Amino acid sequence: MVSKNQIKLISSLHQKKQRSANQLFFAEGVKVIQELLQSNFELEHLYTTLNDFETVQASKRTLINEQELKKISALTTPNSCLAVFKMPSEKVVTDSGLIVALDDIRDPGNLGTILRLCDWFGIKQVICSKETVDIYNPKVVQATMGSITRVNVNYIDLKTFLTQTKLPVFGTFMDGANIYQSELPQEGIIIMGNEANGISEEIEKIVTSRLSIPRFGELQKTESLNVATATAIILSEFKRNS
Repeated sequence: MVSKNQIKLISSLHQKKQRSANQLFFAEGVKVIQELLQSNFELEHLYTTLNDFETVQASKRTLINEQELKKISALTTPNSCLAVFKMPSEKVVTDSGLIVALDDIRDPGNLGTILRLCDWFGIKQVICSKETVDIYNPKVVQATMGSITRVNVNYIDLKTFLTQTKLPVFGTFMDGANIYQSELPQEGIIIMGNEANGISEEIEKIVTSRLSIPRFGELQKTESLNVATATAIILSEFKRNS
């Protein structure tokens, strides 16, 4: 059975302010929770409607019913389990290799998908502007499908970092060089911009290489690509050329 205090705590974790204050976040679904349990994330408590997760010690596991799960879930149709984890401390950003930098990404689904893409293409580091959606937002955690455990994410002053790095800084623009015809290095920072406005003006000034993903459609009327889709194309090209 889940107590009123536990319901109150978990419900508060829907808000970034409370996640930060408590240094806790929650995940839902067997796959995501299993991935987190097998990583360096520390479990605070697990709530499940099934008699599963037998390797989790009894003191950290509570069997609940579906009605109780609905009270704490962030999903319209709750899964069978929810687990609260402690936030790990951020690792230091290493100024080497390929790094993805996110400039004001607001959609949780986009951030989660980008983290999965980084995991797929072997990108170990993602740096985010302070305005980018919180990685521990329940929708982001869900969308990562476990990749949150394998990609190092830091929230930093993006402008300051980019002005100090020795790595080349890439950004995508409509007037950039055709990415399919460009020589791409094994190291660099790839900036992905806001869904509606793209890369901000102050960050654009720091970009050292402007790239574009050309349109092949006959009418050339599509204005832009979804930021996660664009990230997939860009990472694929960087890796293909490495």
